Amino acid sequence: MEAIARTPTPEQNGRAQPQGASSRVGDLLLKQGVISAADLRVALGRLRESGGAVTTYVVKHCGVSEAELLTVLQEEYHLPVVDPSALDIPPEVIDVLPAVLANKYHIVPVSLSRSTLTLAMADPSNLVAINEVKFLTGFDVRAAIAGPLSIERSIERYYDRALSYGDVLSQFGNEEIDVVRTEEDVDLQQLEKATEEAPVVKLVNALLTDAIKKRASDIHVEPYERVLRVRFRVDGVLHEIMQPPLKLKNAMISRIKIMSSLDIAERRLPQDGRIKVKLAHGHEMDLRVSTLPTLFGEKVVMRLLDKSHVQLDVNKLGFDQRSIELFRSAINKPYGMILVTGPTGSGKTTTLYAALNELNKIGTNISTAEDPVEYNMVGVNQLQVHDDIGLNFATALRAFLRQDPDIIMVGEIRDFETAEIAVKAALTGHLVLSTVHTNDAPSTINRMLNMGIEPFLIASSVNLIMAQRLARVVCPKCREAHEVPAHTMIELGVPEDQAKPITAYRGSGCQHCGGTGFRGRTALYEMMGMTDPLRELILSGASAIELKRQAIADGMKTLRQSGIEKVADGVTSIEEVMRVTMND
Repeated sequence: MEAIARTPTPEQNGRAQPQGASSRVGDLLLKQGVISAADLRVALGRLRESGGAVTTYVVKHCGVSEAELLTVLQEEYHLPVVDPSALDIPPEVIDVLPAVLANKYHIVPVSLSRSTLTLAMADPSNLVAINEVKFLTGFDVRAAIAGPLSIERSIERYYDRALSYGDVLSQFGNEEIDVVRTEEDVDLQQLEKATEEAPVVKLVNALLTDAIKKRASDIHVEPYERVLRVRFRVDGVLHEIMQPPLKLKNAMISRIKIMSSLDIAERRLPQDGRIKVKLAHGHEMDLRVSTLPTLFGEKVVMRLLDKSHVQLDVNKLGFDQRSIELFRSAINKPYGMILVTGPTGSGKTTTLYAALNELNKIGTNISTAEDPVEYNMVGVNQLQVHDDIGLNFATALRAFLRQDPDIIMVGEIRDFETAEIAVKAALTGHLVLSTVHTNDAPSTINRMLNMGIEPFLIASSVNLIMAQRLARVVCPKCREAHEVPAHTMIELGVPEDQAKPITAYRGSGCQHCGGTGFRGRTALYEMMGMTDPLRELILSGASAIELKRQAIADGMKTLRQSGIEKVADGVTSIEEVMRVTMND
């Protein structure tokens, strides 16, 4: 790296102010016309609350590019510009600066030469930060200018994850994580005796506990030619967590396969397994493990199923009043079929479990066929299908009908045989609940027809078809109001004569939501109750478009309409609704 100029003196930089309240860079940007006075006031207010740098807020929320910002700062301070996210910073350099200071002042050490430490700074005028680093490290400090997003990525890479994993390990320790087999409880320590000193054991344990801590639904371990990448899916969106050394690839994947009772020697075929993780305080987490051979090694995806957070209350699923009445009316009928449709990860299974939880009474016999069984329910006879031994959904359904059932739940209808048995069960006095993979509720009818089910059987057996999506909820801690103009509402699908400006909300990003602006998810619903006009259309062979038109006339709200209502209520954002739904 080229020589870095020394930090400007206090005389050059002006008086130092407390961290998070310094306005020197802000004043400079205001003077240059980069930001407005209102922007600066909001930025300083935010920084007083959460710390950081003015420049970070400016880039994220004021429409200022990093390139524009860096040009202004370089002209003012005459310091070189570095991109720490593009550097491979040695661990011994990172270790010099505590993580708490890196996060507090938005700084990253990039080089250490004898007694001089070079800091990449988003705010090179912050003398408080420089002096504190000098005091704590004992090194002379030189400053370099870096883009705030580049620094953020570097902190994420070198500090946040390491700190998080350190917290996890110190909190739980290896002794508090048990892998529980289906047949018996196995102490993880016993399983690890041979590799107790291996860093990979701690790394995998930390990944699992960190995923739980961050409310992740999936963990992806992905090998590529030159990099090993770990990502978490949080609130339906994937985020890169870390890039472990590539040399750990085989060790990490083998460790996960051992924990999930998979064949570590088999690397050519996909495998499926399961882990039950027991943490401190009796907290349990089920993990579904799937391996897939790829060009550069096995990819592993772990689905986290947290029993403690599953929502089984119908009232808390996000239904509006009409929808919840329609849903309850359908599930309380003595027979018929209820179908829930949507893509993978849209909450279909949770909705069905909530329905079963409400129907689970002493006088009711409930049987379910699932692949896999995601949550154990007391009072419900749950069956895990095994295609490899011939125990598929169709076979399970036939067995259920000999078990005197009242209610049957089938994990998915994916073929003619399963669909035929389910329809016949619904017509012979049983309530059948299942899922189908279609884009919306009306398309489900055509999907059933394509499977080979006769129109009169569909019209007679189906009570309700419900499509759903999951949209992220705007973070309540950092949400900001903004006006959505009428033309945007028209673009969303609101009729021109009904379109009017509304107040919506979006998250600016804070510690509570991990900087995403969202925390948690809510469901958007499209409920198509079976009416006589719809049955007549099905019998006449109507298209999905005709069915949809009639369903809307009967009072059905589309997914997009449901999303717009959630936006108007301040639950989610316009962008999120556009991401998860299609125009009507």
